Amino acid sequence: MIRRLPRSMLRDKRGVALIEFALSLPILVLLGLGGAEATNYIITRMRISQIALHLADNAARIGTGSPMQAKTISEVDINDLLTGADYQAGELGLYTRGRVIVSSIEQDPANVGRFRIRWQRCRGAKTYDSPYDNQLTNLLGVGPGPASRQVRAPVDGASIWVEVYYEYRPLVMASYAPSLTMIETASMMVRDRRALDVGTNGIVQVSGETPATCT
Repeated sequence: MIRRLPRSMLRDKRGVALIEFALSLPILVLLGLGGAEATNYIITRMRISQIALHLADNAARIGTGSPMQAKTISEVDINDLLTGADYQAGELGLYTRGRVIVSSIEQDPANVGRFRIRWQRCRGAKTYDSPYDNQLTNLLGVGPGPASRQVRAPVDGASIWVEVYYEYRPLVMASYAPSLTMIETASMMVRDRRALDVGTNGIVQVSGETPATCT
């Protein structure tokens, strides 16, 4: 019986599947974690992109006034706009892990065919050096934005330019994520007539309301 034991063990295949599973388990775990990280990254980036788009869209719609009047905007409107983006971001922690910049692009009356950032509001704990906000009075006619996709403003109107910077929190490991920083931009033309010359640079100041300045 003892002499036949080695042959019977060689013919016994009951543990083959278990051994194969043990050998392939590390690979399966790595693939699973990598897939989970990639999915989480894509979803997070899509949400940040949607936040930028909604911010630009909502900023282009805000204002007080009848359909027959040019609408005015106030610091309250802008602060509500930024607060709404935080609610939309939810557990992402938009203002603890990122920074939002909202700018109003208008034509420069002193330089025909050139554009300027008339006002700009920011919120967020992170530091982000935007490549588009270093010339607040004159954008040399090209407007902010990537090459061939610069934002322009209509005559007697404005366009909204939004930048959202966000530092991604990995689900598993940082090495699985394509990048730990996300920068999404969006732009919308202001829908209704807007009173661009009221208040301070087109914004009505409200007593007790702190502007979300970028300094």
